[in-house]
Amino acid sequence: MPPVNYLAIVVAGLAAFVIGALWYTALFGKQWLAAQNFTPEQMAAAQKDMAKTYGISVVCYIVMAFVLSVLIGNLDIVSAGTGAKLGALCWLGFAATIGLTASLYGGKSIKIYYIDAAYQLVFMTVMGAILGAWR
Repeated sequence: MPPVNYLAIVVAGLAAFVIGALWYTALFGKQWLAAQNFTPEQMAAAQKDMAKTYGISVVCYIVMAFVLSVLIGNLDIVSAGTGAKLGALCWLGFAATIGLTASLYGGKSIKIYYIDAAYQLVFMTVMGAILGAWR
């Protein structure tokens, strides 16, 4: 296994979380909530467990950044641009396809898929750029 930069991994994971916070509030929060058909009451109830949900999300993003860092190291990527391309390629091969099939089988609105998939593309590209540049 190639050496990895643990600080870069944590920063990349936190960047994904911050992008998500902006994505699902200021940028697309209203559209996402409308597509989910959540009522304000349902959202208020969900807020009670948000600290746990946020914590688990951060851990998942850090794990994802770790795996992407290993791939970047094995491919000897040393630039933000090439790292971003690998992040986008991983999105296309895994996140976009898994998300679409999960949405289809789960009976979710295609609008939710578009919002979620676009977020995943952005954060995986940013993760790749951070990890590629900061080896």
